[in-house]
Amino acid sequence: MFRNLSKILEPVRNHLFFRASAGSNNTGSASNGTAFERNSVTKEQQLSDVLKRSLPGITYLSVQDISGGCGAMYEISVEAKEFTGLTRVKQHRLVTESLKTEIAEMHGIRIHTAPSQEN
Repeated sequence: MFRNLSKILEPVRNHLFFRASAGSNNTGSASNGTAFERNSVTKEQQLSDVLKRSLPGITYLSVQDISGGCGAMYEISVEAKEFTGLTRVKQHRLVTESLKTEIAEMHGIRIHTAPSQEN
């Protein structure tokens, strides 16, 4: 479910990313980006790593900074085998318990969960 939506929105995301990077001041190395971009990528990767460790049955994971780059709010979409047979509330609890320390530093979080479609 999330994979299909991600595939549909990929051209839009690529277009927006291209516009943002084309308008930036390229005084530094292209791979480094701004301090906000480096921090955002690091935090997104940190959240992904924590979730992958706590939910090893993840078949799809998307973590995006939706705060405009300051790292205060994230949107997380997860498909995992661990969600099979659980209510949505219990699925979200698994995610929030896994990210308890990280969530304490955030302003907000959006969570989308679904049981894994793969067998």
